[in-house]
Amino acid sequence: FHCVSLALVDPAFAKEQVLALLKENAMHPNGQIPAYEWNFSDVNPPVQAWAAWRVYKYEKKQGGRTEGDLDFIERVLHKLMINFTWWVNRKDVQGHNIFQGGFLGLDNIGVFDRSQNLPTGGHIEQADGTAWMAMYCLNLMRMSLELSATRPVYQDLAIKFFDHFLHIARAMFNFGSDGGSLWDDDDKFYYDVLHLPDGKEIPLKVRSLVGLIPLFAVEVLEPDLLKKVPKFQAYLENVLQTRPELASLVSRWQEPGKGERRLLSLLRGHRMKRLLQRLLDETEFLSPYGIRALSKFHSEHPFEFQVGKDLYRVAYQPAESDSGLFGGNSNWRGPIWFPVNYLLIESLRKFYRYYGADFKVECPTGSGNFMNIAEVSMELNRRLVSIFMPDKNGQRPAFGKNHKMQTDPHFKNYLLFNEYFNGDTGEGLGASHQTGWTALVARLIQMSEMQ
Repeated sequence: FHCVSLALVDPAFAKEQVLALLKENAMHPNGQIPAYEWNFSDVNPPVQAWAAWRVYKYEKKQGGRTEGDLDFIERVLHKLMINFTWWVNRKDVQGHNIFQGGFLGLDNIGVFDRSQNLPTGGHIEQADGTAWMAMYCLNLMRMSLELSATRPVYQDLAIKFFDHFLHIARAMFNFGSDGGSLWDDDDKFYYDVLHLPDGKEIPLKVRSLVGLIPLFAVEVLEPDLLKKVPKFQAYLENVLQTRPELASLVSRWQEPGKGERRLLSLLRGHRMKRLLQRLLDETEFLSPYGIRALSKFHSEHPFEFQVGKDLYRVAYQPAESDSGLFGGNSNWRGPIWFPVNYLLIESLRKFYRYYGADFKVECPTGSGNFMNIAEVSMELNRRLVSIFMPDKNGQRPAFGKNHKMQTDPHFKNYLLFNEYFNGDTGEGLGASHQTGWTALVARLIQMSEMQ
């Protein structure tokens, strides 16, 4: 995430940072990318392809070029194909295109520590792990298509990643011999599913970012690009005609949208609207300062799961954690985190490119005020940026009740990039030197000015 912010001021350095973890002295020979300094073997979300693509696009736009640094994209793609294969071979336990991965950067968000052996035995079919892999497929497909315009051999890779995306989309709604699904049709939400040793499957009904991450798996293909990749376009048409059971699972990619664009997404229009209904509900995910990691619904309705004599519990905690998971110094059960909020805003902007201004949702839910998806994205943008801005009383929400930081002229204009922020007040929490993902606020400010 820090690479995206760096690309605004130094694209060359940002590219070096993207490549750093893909070099032989960092990437394992089997393709695994190290997670963090005290446990290389843990697993973070596969966002390297997304970061590389954004850095590539920013540099191309800033330089006013007709062609970006395709050699950079090619270098990254070759390394990430190895990492993609590692994910498929190591994190799909049953070979059903439903992925695990463990904590995936979300620390204590689940009812169990997802990086450890479960007290119930078995494993968790993760909605977020599976959605991250769907996003990964689309990122690698898009990179392959970019190369295909001048290097047609990469159309085969684009087809491969598109096909894998379709199989993941199918698996999310129908996996295993019993036809399990990560989508709960009653709650209109995605949940992790606990797969017990006896084959029983139990949805873990925690309303968290885990169920919103499928929104990130979205790509819009422009008609001009498709004209340059005839083999890929022919494959799309063939799937539509010969495998309608796959085509029907993916949101309207066979139907031209605004400007004859094509949409690839895990979410068809009605599912997206239902997710956005919860996302934009101020009694659930929508905070005055962005999107909470856990729905406020769990403040009065904590999720509980009994295993023998032990009771496991998830409740809404907008500030610091009361859980010892991952050392207890991180909390995904209510606070606002910039990386996922940024990805959400970017995804909404992609949906808008396809649906246009006529597709509207209520924002906030229950307010009677309707916005198109671009307006929703800018509203979320505004709320996130407001964390750092003085309010009508000259107080910055990020500084909370720290009198010195709020009033001292030697301190009040020097902002800290906190790790995460209170889900109700916007106060900065966790590490105060987190100049990686929280620096994404620079890009949000730029987006609001461009708007």
